[in-house]
Amino acid sequence: MNPNFSSTITFILLFLRKMAAQTSKVVLSLNAKEVDSLKDGVSFKKNPEDGRCYIIYKSSGGFKACKNQCKHQGGLFIKDIEDLDGRTVKCTKHNWKLNVSSMKYVNPPDSFLQDELEVEMLDDGGMQLVELSPIDPWLAEPREPLELQEGEVKITYLTHACMELQLGQKHFLFDPWLKGPAFARGWWLLHEPPADCLDRLCAADLIYISHLHSDHLSYPTLKVLSERRPDIPIYVGDTSRPVFWNLEESKVKLTNIRVTPFGVWQNIDDNLRFMILMDGVHPEMDTCIIVDYKGHIILNTVDCTRPNGGRLPEKVDLMMSDFAGGASGFPMTFHGGKYSDSWKAEFIKNERKKLLNYKATLVKSLQPRIYCPFAGYFVEAHPSDKYLKDTNIKNRAEDLNALINQLSPDTKTWTPKPGAVLDLGLTLKDPTSSGAITDPPANAKIYKDSWEFDLYVDELNSAISSEIFKHESWIQFYYNWAGFQNYNLVVFSVFNFKIKNRIGVMRYVVLHGGLWDDLYIGFQNRISRDPDTYHHKFWNHFQTQLPLHSPDWDQFLQRVPPIQETDSSNYGLLNYCSIL
Repeated sequence: MNPNFSSTITFILLFLRKMAAQTSKVVLSLNAKEVDSLKDGVSFKKNPEDGRCYIIYKSSGGFKACKNQCKHQGGLFIKDIEDLDGRTVKCTKHNWKLNVSSMKYVNPPDSFLQDELEVEMLDDGGMQLVELSPIDPWLAEPREPLELQEGEVKITYLTHACMELQLGQKHFLFDPWLKGPAFARGWWLLHEPPADCLDRLCAADLIYISHLHSDHLSYPTLKVLSERRPDIPIYVGDTSRPVFWNLEESKVKLTNIRVTPFGVWQNIDDNLRFMILMDGVHPEMDTCIIVDYKGHIILNTVDCTRPNGGRLPEKVDLMMSDFAGGASGFPMTFHGGKYSDSWKAEFIKNERKKLLNYKATLVKSLQPRIYCPFAGYFVEAHPSDKYLKDTNIKNRAEDLNALINQLSPDTKTWTPKPGAVLDLGLTLKDPTSSGAITDPPANAKIYKDSWEFDLYVDELNSAISSEIFKHESWIQFYYNWAGFQNYNLVVFSVFNFKIKNRIGVMRYVVLHGGLWDDLYIGFQNRISRDPDTYHHKFWNHFQTQLPLHSPDWDQFLQRVPPIQETDSSNYGLLNYCSIL
């Protein structure tokens, strides 16, 4: 075949796949005044541009929304005058009734579930309704499940969010964080991964990385991979903030990163395909994945807050998700005002309980055959973070699985240990089979008791003495580069908003143009604010919207006048530095 013709065919196929990808669009926008005018219960709102009508339900728990269109035969809804609670609407075509607070049809019962729109609240108090299209992309080209042989599909837990899937002859690895810290020096692996974990990584046929957070996109781990298998296919979603936005700065040489459109099957061979889906709350960066092997479905929602806008396949063979909580600096790093140790402890206790209930309810509604909690096994291991480790109590996978066993007894639960293996074929045939799940050897090391602290902390602290920080004007240059604008920063001085950051981490982030997740999620801040107001636009910009290129510090140094060398020994003695 003519190579030019072959290249053309490949380009056309890629283009068609891109055109078929799942998309999101804003179907209705309301300004702050219109949002304030919404009353509790059901409201009907029309888009003035196309005349299409939408239903918004307001309660103390927030907003829900959907199209004004019955799923039975497309009729329009009106308010149900027989409903005294103000939650139900009635179709004008066949009198079907929809409870908008639950999005379930109550007449006839157990019929449909209404497709829900994403409700996005804006910084100015406005609201947008967002629709994913198509809503159930996995229904394209359905496959009947074929019988699996013993040993044909094995799932091996390595550590944190890293799973190895043996699918026939292919080995598929998820989110390899196998060495080093995440979020600067804040997170360390709780579990000791199997001794051959890096060999398994480098022998994989393909890798999926869900998003750019460093407990999933681990450059210390990928450095090893790049030295041994730089051309291994690595699949990531087509997020607006590219997963590998910082690849050049990292100096990691990977040559086969495949940015994949959402909601489109990626065929690996005749038996194996997968599909990446976006998160409804953080579509700019978070993704999840559906893997199909011979018609058997594995769903991994990873860290998504609302994966695929809340619409997920039911009765999958295996579902995996996060469970632990505690992946934020709030409220552990806050002080002053209400943020006493007792307030923090009560808040954390309630939040963890709510997360457990949410995860258990989700599993009950989706009814997977097997459920596995993962992506939460991290620890604040560095001695200087002992307060955080003691304060930031996380959920236990065993507790979540116990709750699921009560609510959904037909779902088999698996609490994985590093090196444990689940044989999918055997487990589906007989969950009680002795070969269904193989635990690691009795003498295997489960929990880490040592970490290479000095190696990584020294690297961070090397930024402290960088030439740029000898010039006070680095602050002006950095914030100009950051591009945060169209917002009144004077508000911070009025509100007495203060952030202190561990100096080595802060300067490393500034020097390399990193996102502030290393500071906030990595517990490197000490924050106080009065009044206690969250500035979403500020935090969102510095956590997700910074430029894709690092600051040009060479250009900066060329502009500033030379200074006299002074004793800079105090650089190594400073623990925290203020940035505002």
